Amino acid sequence: MDVVGPAVLPPPLREAGRTLVMGVVNVTPDSFSDGGRWFTPGAAVAHGLTLLEQGADLLDVGGESTRPGARRVPIDEERERVLPVITELVRRGVAVSVDTTRAQVARAAAEAGALVVNDVSGGLADDAMYGVVAETGVAYVAMHWRGHADVMDELDDYDDVVTDVRRELAERVDALRAAGVRDEQVVLDPGLGFAKPGASNWPLLARLPELVGDGFPVLVGASRKRFLGHLLAAPDGTPAPPLQRDHATAAVTALAAAAGAWCVRVHDVAASADAVRVAAAWEGVRGTTSGGAGTTSGAGTTREESR
Repeated sequence: MDVVGPAVLPPPLREAGRTLVMGVVNVTPDSFSDGGRWFTPGAAVAHGLTLLEQGADLLDVGGESTRPGARRVPIDEERERVLPVITELVRRGVAVSVDTTRAQVARAAAEAGALVVNDVSGGLADDAMYGVVAETGVAYVAMHWRGHADVMDELDDYDDVVTDVRRELAERVDALRAAGVRDEQVVLDPGLGFAKPGASNWPLLARLPELVGDGFPVLVGASRKRFLGHLLAAPDGTPAPPLQRDHATAAVTALAAAAGAWCVRVHDVAASADAVRVAAAWEGVRGTTSGGAGTTSGAGTTREESR
């Protein structure tokens, strides 16, 4: 499997020979899946280190919930939540991503050692974001986005969701280039669950190779999303709660990895760490002509060896 990450990242994050696993560290009291469990810096750092032990390749630290209906956090508060966690994780040698839509937070995180800015708005929430990305040289995840959490469900209106998402992401790439951001910094994310509360997510997953084929590394964030809750609903139609969506998340991870995604962003790391290795081994064998064992780098490594 030829999975290559952004060229600006160190070799383990761009040439692992398999899809990477990004562990979620929510430093928020109101995340939809684990709000408040790791809200203090000490608890957040400890949780991040646990995710690394479970097989995470990098950690995504966020200080503002983007769940449906969430209210915005003052920028100073967001910065105060994430910077101590990022600083300590970087001090311990961890590869860190910051989950933010704000240029000021992105700059502060990059100065603290974050290697990736994961912007769910794709730069649409802050006009200064692209300038910061260009100046700092960090890897930048541009997610498909149409509006903030309080209005995004009203924006689920597509002619063909895959075609529309690819076109709108291409517009983000053009804007990034115009701002001086280099292609080798850019990662694309189809934005599962954002302006896509239900069925619109499935075509994006089924046709993920089309997005991968556009030439940029792809990040997939399906973990514990609502559309999985609807899929796993009880007989009376009640959606499965977030913590009961991890098995389905791991299944999506395996499929995304087989489709060539560079990275998956997940809450339950252990299952997805296993899933990406299964996908790499499967793709490695499938890609040979002799029918023997695959030769794809990393396909047979253990979690510890791959780190």
